[in-house]
Amino acid sequence: MKRLLSIGSLAPDFTLVDDSGRVVTLHEFRGKSPVLLVFYVMNATPG
Repeated sequence: MKRLLSIGSLAPDFTLVDDSGRVVTLHEFRGKSPVLLVFYVMNATPG
């Protein structure tokens, strides 16, 4: 079951590949630098 996050709560850790092909995890940045997460609807879709 998915749960909604409250404003100001910590995001769950995740791993992704950046545009340079490097594997990045969120926990690498915790306590070191601010991270802005932006979620958007799929490209080229209405809404």
